[in-house]
Amino acid sequence: MKRLASCILLIATCTGGLKAQQLFIPHGKINFEKKVNLQRSLAEWDIPDEAKEKLKKYKITNWELYFDRTKSIFKPVKKEPEENNNLFFDFEGDAENQLYADYQKQSRVLKKRIMGEDYLLNDTIPKVDWKIMHEVRNIAGYECRKAIGRINDTVYVVAFYSDEILLRGGPEGFSGLPGMILGLAIPRYFTTWFATEVNAFANATANILPPSKGKKTETEKDFKKLLEIYTRYDEQKKEKPEQVKKRLYGFVL
Repeated sequence: MKRLASCILLIATCTGGLKAQQLFIPHGKINFEKKVNLQRSLAEWDIPDEAKEKLKKYKITNWELYFDRTKSIFKPVKKEPEENNNLFFDFEGDAENQLYADYQKQSRVLKKRIMGEDYLLNDTIPKVDWKIMHEVRNIAGYECRKAIGRINDTVYVVAFYSDEILLRGGPEGFSGLPGMILGLAIPRYFTTWFATEVNAFANATANILPPSKGKKTETEKDFKKLLEIYTRYDEQKKEKPEQVKKRLYGFVL
């Protein structure tokens, strides 16, 4: 009888351990919905009343984050071109943007469309000062803990992360929490990112490659030319190059 009880206990322990192991996801793909409140973000712009009336309240785009234990790539889901209902404004520029991150090397590659041209920007992964809170929220079937961070000195970020996904990454290159960020909000930018689906793969490495199509900025001359193009129609002409670079290499694609 004691032997039978021991066998049952052993089976239960092994099964429980197997289930616990299956909770942690090392590879996969996460679908995100990015939502920008256009009416609030453009409230201070000098926009004709006719344009304001026709402006959609939200811009909603779908993104994919492929990841393994050390790398990830965040890129938009391709869709059919739509009629531009925003009149004078083209908000589809980020449809070609991508962000590849190698957390082992602490490096990243941004593919950014600027004035109709694709550029490849190499950078180190920026750090966020996080404070973990007690609040929890269920996102895409995962229990996520809340954290509050700060970027660019004064911009506050609210994130929800799950430690059931091993990579300490997230959308738009946000990282540094004890798990994957599945929910994100930046009130100042009137923007949110929330996971809608998590798919675990045996191995997602084949999908995680740095973007290669675009103009490189490997020399000081290349970078100065890029800054000139980036600020050509910018009202903030008095900004120092380092301040412009901070915006250019910022978190939000």
